[in-house]
Amino acid sequence: MSDAVMQPMLELKGIVRRFEQAGETLEVLRGVDLTVGAGELVALVGPSGAGKSTLLHIAGLLERPTGGTVRIAGTDVSNLDDGKRTEVRRRSIGFVYQFHHLLPEFSARENIVLPQMIAGVSKSVARQRADELLRMVGLDQRGTHRPARLSGGEQQRVAIARALANAPSLLIADEPTGNLDPHTAEHVFTMLSAIVRQAKVGALVATHNLDLARRMDRVLEMRDGLLVEYQPSELVPLAEVAPEAS
Repeated sequence: MSDAVMQPMLELKGIVRRFEQAGETLEVLRGVDLTVGAGELVALVGPSGAGKSTLLHIAGLLERPTGGTVRIAGTDVSNLDDGKRTEVRRRSIGFVYQFHHLLPEFSARENIVLPQMIAGVSKSVARQRADELLRMVGLDQRGTHRPARLSGGEQQRVAIARALANAPSLLIADEPTGNLDPHTAEHVFTMLSAIVRQAKVGALVATHNLDLARRMDRVLEMRDGLLVEYQPSELVPLAEVAPEAS
């Protein structure tokens, strides 16, 4: 990896997350360590209920850990109050989900402009940035279209552009291709990978698609509250995995 890749955009040290349920303590994360570098794509895999979403929420400052340290682009954000955490999240973290969550009453361009204006960017500068991002995702001719007039793949590409609107250091993606057909998922993932490399964003991508995970830089499996790392080549392609008995 290059020096740029080695610059940490996300650092988690000794992350613990416990929940109290019916008088019992449930330990979901048991001392997780994780680093994601600039321009690096890291896949997060594991069965439903393993704790992937909890880890993503902690990395994205949507949830506080029970213990441990969180650093975003070199800044320790572990003990910030809620207001400052919101500022860091708005400035430094972009989110992409399985469903696009675009605002239906606004155009594709307006959906990308809005988060910038919320962050204090002028409308004219925000529009220029939105048009640049629409070109990057191949939708410069669709900027005036509302989400209902876009295909599923186009909607997700707009969602990715929106996540990058404020030039974040870190991209958190939760099943970003999970709602797409295989051909469209391939196209969206290829575009996402290229943008991550170009923009030097650190990307943590939760996915059940092992074929896509194999194409990322590293693969981390959530297992028993800890992370187990694989090289992408060590994963078995989905086509070779026999379906589980019901």
